[in-house]
Amino acid sequence: MLKKLLPVLSVLLACVPLVLHAAEPVRIRVVSYNIHHAEGTDAKLNLPRIAQIINEATPDIVALQEVDQNVQRTGQVDQAAELAKLTKMNTVFGGNIPLQGGWYGNAILTRYPSISMTNHALPQLGPGEKRGVIEANITIPGLDQPLKFLATHFDHRPNDAERVESAKMIQKLTESWKDRPALFAGDLNATPKSESIKLIFQDWTSANLKNLDTIPSDAPNRQIDYILYRPAKGWKVIEFQVLEEPVASDHRGILAVLEWTGNAD
Repeated sequence: MLKKLLPVLSVLLACVPLVLHAAEPVRIRVVSYNIHHAEGTDAKLNLPRIAQIINEATPDIVALQEVDQNVQRTGQVDQAAELAKLTKMNTVFGGNIPLQGGWYGNAILTRYPSISMTNHALPQLGPGEKRGVIEANITIPGLDQPLKFLATHFDHRPNDAERVESAKMIQKLTESWKDRPALFAGDLNATPKSESIKLIFQDWTSANLKNLDTIPSDAPNRQIDYILYRPAKGWKVIEFQVLEEPVASDHRGILAVLEWTGNAD
């Protein structure tokens, strides 16, 4: 009887390591928020209010736009560093425009301790605000390699030409990434039907299947803020929402909960 059971027992034991080492999906909460240097539609400068909104969303990673660093108009506060303290997160900042003794640009907050970044200048077509995109590598438990995370703020002028060039640059920047996990978030200053966003959609998938308006914050009527992912088959969208805050900034923040399944093939 024992001899008959041994082959069966061997098969069962052989299956145990497979169960113990099965890869679990990695879930990431991402927020993108144009904070308008923490000046609300009530004309009040209130950085703790921005921090409270972020904390209530309980994100793992936050892409921030219109962030001041040591700028006179906002009391020479390093806003990214201060928000990191108020949210108990780590931060990197990418300054694009020198302003009143400091810098104005984008930032990333993350609860993950390991993050490195490069700040790339976006194309400029004539006079206007300099724009940039932060390329970050974030080490996340459960991922075989660091997450690629882009945070940006595209040109705001009506002509889409500069945004189109920015979209093309993003394509070149990311063409070697292939199937590695990547997220892209920011204020792209264009609606989903614009040429620049159509270019972005060639390589990236939006976390919201239908348009969700983000601006103006008091009565949103169009979407220009996005959270995107690639490869399309590697991610599953668990949740997407526009944050219900009409006063803290002229934009509403957005939240996406994404799950990396690794099924990129």
